[in-house]
Parts: sequence; structure tokens; C-alpha cells
Amino acid sequence: MPIKIQSDLPAKEILENENIFVMDESRAMHQDVRPLDICILNLMPIKQDTELQLLRALSNTPLQVDVTFMKISSHVSQNTAANHINKFYEDFASLKSRKFDGMIITGAPVEQMEFEEVDYWDELCEIMEWTKTHVTSTFHICWGAQAALYYHYGLQKVLLPEKLFGIYKHKVYDKKIPLVRGFNDYFLAPHSRHTTVRREDIHNCEALTVLAESEEAGVFLCMAEDGKQIFVMGHAEYDRVTLHNEYMRDLGKHLPIHVPYNYYPNDDYKQRPELTWRASSNGLYTNWLNYYVYQTTPYDVEAIGK
Repeated sequence: MPIKIQSDLPAKEILENENIFVMDESRAMHQDVRPLDICILNLMPIKQDTELQLLRALSNTPLQVDVTFMKISSHVSQNTAANHINKFYEDFASLKSRKFDGMIITGAPVEQMEFEEVDYWDELCEIMEWTKTHVTSTFHICWGAQAALYYHYGLQKVLLPEKLFGIYKHKVYDKKIPLVRGFNDYFLAPHSRHTTVRREDIHNCEALTVLAESEEAGVFLCMAEDGKQIFVMGHAEYDRVTLHNEYMRDLGKHLPIHVPYNYYPNDDYKQRPELTWRASSNGLYTNWLNYYVYQTTPYDVEAIGK
């Protein structure tokens, strides 16, 4: 799938080296198609890593996608250069009049705080409310999923005894539902979090349909409103070394951390991690874009929410 991004976004060169078709603005102007407008609210601290991971995940269908990055105006990122954010990101105030076919709300390293203690919580609530009328389907990741389950359905998160960290096996339910179409009975996916939403609370919420869960990691994937709201409790978008980098970071800070589960051969962090989740990640993002965005959104983007 050709992804339209700004010509000088650092991720562009990396994606092109991976033979992913990336289109800049000048070429896109000559394309006589109606591209999908996807907005990414990137709450992760190192923006460039998440940009690359998500753009890679969105690159596996023949659909053309125009990507807009949104930033929170009520919080200043400490881990990404201000000139990068100012150049490639727009704030909610400048985007709230627009309609989007799809939106991704990422995780954030604030999970051990109460939602209301997060300095941008009020702004995030305004954005989540706005998605109801301005976005065809919203895809929430990790803390973003926990925040949305709390905001939309009142489900509380709980602190885990230790960080859930590694690659876990998940069982798929009802493969007739398009979001998990083409999945095997079981698939692997990364988790990296200190909190969870109890599986019984998710199962007991009549608005939610559980599509995949793990005995060790709990619910991984659920959705509401026939896919208008999608919640992914882990990180299918992570690349091969993301957990390794997190592990080395936590070790360097002398934080309590165990070797990522089911990640390194023989649990030896000096060995190259095995990439065991890319196929299911591609399937998840491809199914979302195809069945819950492209097949559902009106041709006139302004008709979204009407």
C-alpha cells in the first residue's frame, strides 16, 4: 500500500530501504484516487520509533493511505526534539474540524498513574469524544486501549504484581469476524505494561466483543460498535528489537525487570530475538484498514458521522 507522508519525515528513507512503497505529497497530487485519511495520535515518548512501527504496519494492502500525526497540546514531550514535533505534528485544535476514515491512539508511559492524574487527560477525553462523530473506526493500543475502555465504558485498570513483559500466546475467538479473518487458532504478540483491565470486566461488558486472549496476559483484542471502537491491549506493531531496547533501558535504570518472556533464544539477551509476531500483526492492521475503514467509511469523508 502506498503511504503518503511528508517528504522529509525520517521514517521515509527507512521504509523505502525495506521496499515499502512510500509516496510524498508531490506524487500524491497526481493520483486520481480517494485515499484513506488516517490520523495517528502518538503518545509514545520516542515519536520516531512509533512512527516507523505504525507506518510499517499500515503498509500491507493496496489501499492508499494519507497519514496525519496529531500531538497533545497540553503536554511537552521530553524525549523527542521539539523541531521534529513542530514540523510533522498538528495539534487537536487545528484538526478538530476535519473528518478521518480511521484513527490510531497509541499507548503512553503513564499507566501507573490514575487516568485523571495524567496532565493531558482532559484533552484526551475531548479527543475520544470527538472520534465518535469524526472518525469511522478508532484503533486503540495498550494504555490508549485502557484509557478508552475507562472513558467509554467505565472499566478500571488494575496494577499488576510485576511488569507483563514478553511475547505471549493468544487464542482467537470466532474467526468469522473480519478483524481476525485469516488468523491461526493461536498467535503470538508482544506485551509491555504494568497494568491491565480484568478479563472478567471486559467479558461482562455487553458492549464489547472479545476476539483474542491469553491465559497469561489476559484479553488482547476486543471491539465495540461493530468495529467503530477497537482495543488492542498489547503491541502488535513492535519491531524485532523494541522489547530488547526496553529491557536494556530498564536494566540501565536499575528498575525491577525480568528477561522478556518467550523472546530471546534460551533467555539469553545477547542472542538475536526471534520475530514471531509479524504475520499476525500484518493481518490485524490489514483487516482493520480493509473491513472497518475502507469497506465502511463513506466516499465523501465529510459524510462521516452523519
